[in-house]
Amino acid sequence: MNAKPKRRTVSENGDTGEDLVLATLIGNGEDLGPIVRHAFEMGRPEPLLFQLRNLVKKKEVEIEDLCRVHYEEFILAVDELRGVLVDAEELKSELSSDNFELQEVGSALLMKLEELLESYSIKKNVTEAIKMSKICVQVLDLCVRCNSHISEGQFYPALKTVDLIEKNFLKNVPLKALRLMIETRIPVIKSHIEKKVCSRFNEWLVQVRSSAKDIGQTAVARAVSSRQRDEDMLARQREAEDQSRSGLEYFAYTLDVEEIDEDSILKFDLTPLYRAYHIHTCLGIQEQFREYYYKNRLLQLNSDLQISPTLPFLESHQTFLAQIAGYFIVEDRVLRTAGGLLLPNQVETMWETAVSKMTAMIGDQFSHMDSATNILMIKDNVTLLGATLRHYGYEVSPLLEVLDNGRERFHTLLLDECRQQIVDVLANDTYEQMVLKKESDYTTNVLSFHLQTSDIMPAFPYFAPFSSMVPDVCRIIRSFIKDCVSYLSYGIYMNINDIVQKYLDKLLIDVFNEAILKTINSGTTGVSQAMQIAANIAVLEKACDYFLHHAAHLCGIPSRSVERPQAILMAKIVLKTSRDAAYLALLSLVDTKLDEFMKLTENINWTTEEVSENGNEYMNEVIIYLDTLMSTAQQILPLDALYKVGNGALEHISSSVVSAFLNDSVKRFNANAVMMINYDLKRLESFADEKYHTTGLSEIYKEGNFRGCLIEARQLINLLLSSQPENFMNPVIRERNYNTLDYKKVASICEKFKDSPDGLFGSLSSRNTKPSARKKSMDVLKRRLKDFN
Repeated sequence: MNAKPKRRTVSENGDTGEDLVLATLIGNGEDLGPIVRHAFEMGRPEPLLFQLRNLVKKKEVEIEDLCRVHYEEFILAVDELRGVLVDAEELKSELSSDNFELQEVGSALLMKLEELLESYSIKKNVTEAIKMSKICVQVLDLCVRCNSHISEGQFYPALKTVDLIEKNFLKNVPLKALRLMIETRIPVIKSHIEKKVCSRFNEWLVQVRSSAKDIGQTAVARAVSSRQRDEDMLARQREAEDQSRSGLEYFAYTLDVEEIDEDSILKFDLTPLYRAYHIHTCLGIQEQFREYYYKNRLLQLNSDLQISPTLPFLESHQTFLAQIAGYFIVEDRVLRTAGGLLLPNQVETMWETAVSKMTAMIGDQFSHMDSATNILMIKDNVTLLGATLRHYGYEVSPLLEVLDNGRERFHTLLLDECRQQIVDVLANDTYEQMVLKKESDYTTNVLSFHLQTSDIMPAFPYFAPFSSMVPDVCRIIRSFIKDCVSYLSYGIYMNINDIVQKYLDKLLIDVFNEAILKTINSGTTGVSQAMQIAANIAVLEKACDYFLHHAAHLCGIPSRSVERPQAILMAKIVLKTSRDAAYLALLSLVDTKLDEFMKLTENINWTTEEVSENGNEYMNEVIIYLDTLMSTAQQILPLDALYKVGNGALEHISSSVVSAFLNDSVKRFNANAVMMINYDLKRLESFADEKYHTTGLSEIYKEGNFRGCLIEARQLINLLLSSQPENFMNPVIRERNYNTLDYKKVASICEKFKDSPDGLFGSLSSRNTKPSARKKSMDVLKRRLKDFN
């Protein structure tokens, strides 16, 4: 058995190289699939099968050899296994004996164990019963507490208690009946709480709507105070500018800072709303409450936007606007503090609804109003509403735009009112110089409109160069400017001065100028009235600068901006034209009056035999009238107007003197009559020279004089008294001495100049010229003029 068999060699088994390769592949555990596939593809599977059979035989021989080598060891292992089996039998017998003994000892203990387990079961049941009882007691206690909260109106603690029962206790309630009872009552309790909260919320809705007016009025009053502070500050700024322009170097600047908590000023209670929203949130129906709140507040808004058909809008608009302001102030605080109850787009929708209805309402009311004062009152309150709600972030531009749309309507009514006032003032004016008896009257009627001609306070009584119409019209215009600025202020325009100037021009041109021209052209005014009207227009023309500065002052525009050369009212130019028209009307009236005096020339003896150095009587009347006219004009008219009046009157007199010679009633005149006219003319020339110097015109018009206005009459008299009148036909002499005389007039007058020898000798004796020579020269002139014509 110990002989070990010899291993067969390759040569003994007849192995080939291919068998060794196949054996190596099998020994390495490699896949023989490729070899098998290759053999079948080559069509030679038999050699492969043969090789495999040889390999199998070889392995069987190796197995037999291995079994022979380990045979003895296997026999020994079997013997040992049998010994182990005997030991196991012995151990089993011992275990059986020990088990029997254990059973005998543990029977008593087992009885005790069963009793112990039963006691544990009873204890467990009792413990569970106690636990269940505690749960029931806690639940019932919470139920009692919930009922107590509900009866006291403390709904949020009641809901918290219900929520606690639902989440922590309801599922653990051991008694089914109790659990079912609680489950059925919880929805009822929640419904009851919801109804109670909604009832209180509805009461709050009524209360907050009734208090919205007071809230709005308080907020608007604050806006008024804020606006007044701004205007005061602007006034101080303008005062500082004026002081700066006047050369003062010291200024005291103050900064007023006022910190005010809006919520502390506008006291209204939102606690019921917060509580209702919070309770609905706890109930899980906050979205339903949001919709309920939004719907009811929108209904209230629509109701607030309805105006009373029985109460005039003018009387109710302040309450109406205060109600709207209070409504949106409440909504703003709800949006900021109610934790999502209102959404910004919902507030925007409500505001757009309100703005749409208010703009339509205001536009309609404006179109039916016939008083500018009423429109201005409504406009002021609407802008205050806008200022109030702009502070809370609302877009108020549409409200300001509808006010701007009513601008033309307002100014049309305002101009109509001013037109009526101006017409009444002009109709009631006496057109006499205004007498101011004390300083306060002077301040009120002169200084307040910058109408003074000197910075020195005059002596009283003071005779102003204008009538009462001027300060009255100035007050009307100043009031117009104030109303115009008031309407345009706090609107959509930042710089309103240009717009105010446009309407100011319209007032002065289309209203005042038209009214004053009607008065001028009415034909009912006398010379003194016409003169006063001209003086008044001149003063008002000067007052245009004051109106311009006053408008800029109210608009908050610096004074320097209206002191530029291009800053001028068009009305000033128009008034200047009207002033010229008044001067023409005045001159026409003066001419008419002078014609009455010059008509007295019909009473002159044109063939008188005597010559008086005092002249004719009519000239006394003329000079007295001219003296009165010039004295009055000097008091009230500017010097340029005075110059025009003097020129016009004297030129008309000169023309009237010439016309007197041409009058058909004068058939012939002699040299004595010419001498009398010459004395009249000399007196008039002396008067003209005196007035030209005493009125101060000589200092302004140094190259001119009043004497020149009488040049036509003077040249005619000089021609008639000339020793050689035929020189008139000499172009050089005529251009130098008779350039104002007309050929035809001279011809007509010379034809009437038929002097007698005695008269001619008497009148010309002082000239030491032979009458025959003068007469011959005159005859030559007559003949040559006749030939010329």
